[in-house]
Amino acid sequence: MDSCMTWSKYAMIALSLVIMIRCIRSMLSAGFEAETWATARFGRDSVPVTHWENLIGRARSADIRVDRGDVERIQAVLKRLDDGRWMIFDVFSRGGVSVNGEDVAAGGAEIESGDTIRVGGAAMRLQDIGAAKSSALDAQRTSAGKSVSPALTLFELTLFELLLLFQHLITASGTRTLSVALGFAVLILLEWFCYYAMRLIGRSGFEIETIAFYLTSLGMSVTASAAPQDMFKQTVLILISFVLFLLLGLWLRDLRRTERTRLLVAALAVALLGLNLATSDTLNGARSWLSIAGFSFQPSELVKVAYIYVGAATLDRLYRRRNLIVFIVFSAICVGALALIGDFGSALVFFICFLVISFLRSGSIATVFLAVSGAAMAGFLAVSIKPYIARRFATWGHVWEDVYGAGYQQTRALGAAAGGGLFGKGAGGGWLTEIVAADTDMVFAVICEEQGLIIALCMVLAVLTLSFFAVRTARRGRSAYYAIAACAAVSMLMAQMALNVFGSLDLLPFTGVTFPFVSRGGTSLLSCWMMMAFIKGADTRRGGSFVVRPVAELFPAPAKAARKKGGRGA
Repeated sequence: MDSCMTWSKYAMIALSLVIMIRCIRSMLSAGFEAETWATARFGRDSVPVTHWENLIGRARSADIRVDRGDVERIQAVLKRLDDGRWMIFDVFSRGGVSVNGEDVAAGGAEIESGDTIRVGGAAMRLQDIGAAKSSALDAQRTSAGKSVSPALTLFELTLFELLLLFQHLITASGTRTLSVALGFAVLILLEWFCYYAMRLIGRSGFEIETIAFYLTSLGMSVTASAAPQDMFKQTVLILISFVLFLLLGLWLRDLRRTERTRLLVAALAVALLGLNLATSDTLNGARSWLSIAGFSFQPSELVKVAYIYVGAATLDRLYRRRNLIVFIVFSAICVGALALIGDFGSALVFFICFLVISFLRSGSIATVFLAVSGAAMAGFLAVSIKPYIARRFATWGHVWEDVYGAGYQQTRALGAAAGGGLFGKGAGGGWLTEIVAADTDMVFAVICEEQGLIIALCMVLAVLTLSFFAVRTARRGRSAYYAIAACAAVSMLMAQMALNVFGSLDLLPFTGVTFPFVSRGGTSLLSCWMMMAFIKGADTRRGGSFVVRPVAELFPAPAKAARKKGGRGA
């Protein structure tokens, strides 16, 4: 039996490496041809319009660059609506923007193909390429999952999970083997159901889901080791998480609906944090858990999704300055509420996400520097007021000086991680799960002990792959909403991962933040799966995403709205 366990560990490491290599090759090596929606003609010159929101100006970062001295760095925004209409907005420029000789009003102006647009001293004509040419260009673009078979990668993931189950059946007690086996069986069936459902609707990209399922399977393994009595609950939460992933993805297909509901979502998020602040009890210095009808959850995890939803929906309209103020106020309320609750780990994650979104919105390093300076002052004040936070900072780097007190958890985590070596002790074979909060706050060390350092690093690589993919595809995204939301989502996942890994290993102060997908916890799993919908929205490869509608569904565009008599101002 020992030899079977040993060989299963080697096989799992090999499968992990193969799965990661195949996903990376498919996601990061494929070409990402830009989608062309129209052309902007300046005399005999033409510029392809490749986004749904396009900055016009002489800045190098402008999507439609007009290299003239009488044109401002960013002077206008050209926007395509879901129904195929085009709008142009003046970004509070001095030179002004006009359409067919009429100044663009504050609410923007609608454009029809062939209209003359004047930006400062430059004149251009917008020519919509139409349905036929769009379909032809779309057919030439790279299809997702073409270079690497997603079915074969999913088969390898299934083998990995079967080996995980095999190890747990060896180490688990007889009364728990049925629930562990049932949990892994449901997970495997769910993966293949998802794959065939995507194929049925013509989607060939499955790498993001494969990575999410890979991490989720490791999270199920942690549950089977630390709390096998909760396997049924964990299985149900995985099913709910997947359903929410699908529902949010389908909801995001209509960006106008998303924009209209952003204030409602923001109000619900603030109300949830307020309820948490008013009714929750203090546990280990924080009040991050809320109990309703006997069910406990962390509001901050759900607010993460709302924060991205609201931030991207508010800031994708780059031509409205007041939207930045709205987002700053919303951010201050969220971070302030988390600070009052005592969940400073989540507050830090939110702040990192705020920096990412703000930089994408403004492009200003100075703005980010000011925000960091303000946060540093707030953090110093929090350390001064909250004694338990000060103790965590004081313990940082000195855990071995008090192994039975302040450094108890981290010294055990370091010892267990070192004891696992490269190949681990096998699923369920570790002892760290007996330490309080090991399956959430120190889950990286749990994986190191049971599965070995190589698989733990593959787990980190999985999150890094999602991040690189989101940043790479954001440059070619249709809408600024999808680009901002995807980058914000991966920034949260990266921040969580870094705080969990480095906190467990005493490289950063111990914050108690979960590892994405892997830490045992219902609301954390829900939020991570919902963030996958934002990342899917940035994937514009042909057949890559069910969130982004194919070109065939967008054309032919509905008939243009009739011009209103007496002007174009909206």
